[in-house]
Parts: sequence; C-alpha cells; structure tokens
Amino acid sequence: MRRVLLQFRLAPVLLLAALALSACGGQSRTLLLTASEKQGDIVGKVRMFVATTRASSDLPEYFNGERGLALGFAKLNITVPRSHKSGELELPDAGAAADPAKHFAVVEVDRLDLSPVVAEVRREIMRRPASERDVLVFVHGYNTNFADAAYRFAQIVHDSGFKGVPVLFTWPSRGQLLQYPYDRESAFYSRDFLEANLRAISREIGTTRIDILAHSMGTLLTLEAVRQAAIRGDGGFGGKLRDIILAAPDVDLDVFKTQMRQIKRPVTVFVSADDRALAFSRRFAGDKTRLGAISSKDTEIVAELEKLGARIIDISDISTSDSLNHAKFAASPKVVQLIGRRLEADKGIATAGPGLGDKLGDVASGVVGTVGSTVNLVVTAPAAIVGR
Repeated sequence: MRRVLLQFRLAPVLLLAALALSACGGQSRTLLLTASEKQGDIVGKVRMFVATTRASSDLPEYFNGERGLALGFAKLNITVPRSHKSGELELPDAGAAADPAKHFAVVEVDRLDLSPVVAEVRREIMRRPASERDVLVFVHGYNTNFADAAYRFAQIVHDSGFKGVPVLFTWPSRGQLLQYPYDRESAFYSRDFLEANLRAISREIGTTRIDILAHSMGTLLTLEAVRQAAIRGDGGFGGKLRDIILAAPDVDLDVFKTQMRQIKRPVTVFVSADDRALAFSRRFAGDKTRLGAISSKDTEIVAELEKLGARIIDISDISTSDSLNHAKFAASPKVVQLIGRRLEADKGIATAGPGLGDKLGDVASGVVGTVGSTVNLVVTAPAAIVGR
C-alpha cells in the first residue's frame, strides 16, 4: 500500500522531469539572420506577418516574453531547406547559425509600425487571385518564445500548402516550462488585442476569408477573443471568419462548453488521449479534464460537444517524432496536409455518410499511403470523429 501511495505521489514529479527533459533547455532560440541563400539549397520561402503583444527586445530576439502595452508588428521571410521532410522542423542548435541547405533559415526580419504593415499585407492580398485572398492566423501555445512560434508557423504554412497570407499572432509566453501560470495570464491579457487584430484584418486589408489555427494554450486565447466578439454582436467579423481550428486545446472542458454557448459557431478540434503536455497542464488546473485530451471513446462528452458545434477529430492513434504527443497537428504529414486541404475547401470537415469516420481513421493512422481522394472527400463533407 505504501509503495502504491509513493508511486502516486511521484507520478507528477516524474512527469514534470520528463517534460523538462523534452523541453528546450539552455539558451533560448532566436531569429539569427542568415547572410545569404542559394536557390538550389531551398525548396521554398514563407513570408509571414506578425502581430504581437510581446514587448520589444534587442536583436536577434526582437520580441521577448514580457507584455507590451500595444500591438507590435513585423514581417519575416523564412526559407525551407530542400532536404525538408513534411512534418519535421529542421532547426540548428539554439545560438547557432542556420544552414539554409539543412535548416529553416531566417533571411529577413523587419519590425513595422501599424500603417506600413497594413499597407504591406494589403499588397500581399491584392497580388493574389481572388480565390487565394485568405488570411491564416496562427496562435501558438504555452512555453513558446517568438522564434519558436515563427519557425513552427513557417513549417505549417509550407507543409499544408496554404496559398493565402500567413499572420502570426504571438503573445507573451516566456518560453519556460515552469512559467505556466504567467503564460496563462498573458493569454488572458492578449484577448482584446487578438480581437482587435482580427477586426482590422476583416475590415482593412481586402481579405476574402479569415481562418484561425490555434494550438495548446493559444486555443484559450482564441476562444476568449471570439467569445467576446460574439457577445459584442459580431463573432463572425463581418462574415469573413470561416474556420476556427483548435489543435491540442489546453482548455478546461467545462469552460469550453460555456464559451461555445456564446460563440455559437462550429469549431474543429484535434484531440489526442496520449497528450503528455496536457497531462502536465492538468496538474496546474485543479486536476480538471483538458479538452484536447479527450478521445472518440468519450462518447457522451463528444455527443454533448457536437451539439454545441464542436467537430472532434481524434488523432490518438497517430505516431510522430513529437515525444510529448502535443504537436501532432504539425508533426504528422497526414494531419498537416488534412488541415491544408480544409483551408482550401469551402465546406467543413464533417461526418455524415456511412464509413466516413473509418476512412478518416485510415488517413489519420497512416493506412492510406498518399493524401488523395479520401482527403478530398473529408474536406468537402459537413464534422468527424476520427478513430480506428
């Protein structure tokens, strides 16, 4: 009995130790510029725009983990190495210079004021055909500094095949494992700024549609911003907000239900029962179930969430190189391509026909070798629970 009790008490400590070993340690990653690039070394380049509630910092950090008093803006160009494998994020060691032939590499960083960034985003929108005048807003999660958020978004944009304009909304996470309470308060601090940013995108730059992809604690920030916009009477941002995709949401399940009762619009939720990072965050949250840690086996919970407009996609069976199982949405080539196909479609991910869940499960489990007709069926159908 004493041994069982000891093991129970040690479990959170062991989990914390495992997470600490898995997290980035030592020197934090920064956006060190690469002096030159050879066309033969790269397979593509991602230009993204940044809106941030982080405080400005010296180069090469640019923006740190403290809270800014107003939105800051920037423009980044990041190259993708020709050797890149979908789902991977090839980076140099923190503090080391990137080799564009082997790593994602930063070739341009410009901090901008409001008027210049609006003008530049508008130009990016207008030079695209009407079918590609979309904006994808990415809201990262906890324990993520500015550089890590930018690199991850560049990988998602490239691997998903997104053709519109990427906008990174980066909030003041300190990028440290034990700063969970501070990060959570920073997420709440940023919700008015995110709402204002979405409002400006919908009104001022000529975009056709806005999609939001949020990860981990960034889903809490996103839901809060959209919830309060809905309470103000325009949760659809002038009819331009299309998809809200929540990946591994670090949100209390009970809180999510109350948010959805105000939001009153569909959201797509990627969940995984083996998410170790969410098991860690649960310890900080009063041992309450996190939305991203449920699975298709939780049939009563899933049924209740579906009634509120949540489309649950269970990716528990997917294996990736992510040791925490917390970034499967980006680390799995199948899932990130599925997201990309969804962003191209005009309809939602849904489940209505017989066998569709099984076909989605085949894609998620890697049974289908290539992303083809099955995924086309998935993204043009109306929300699906994916399981074996």
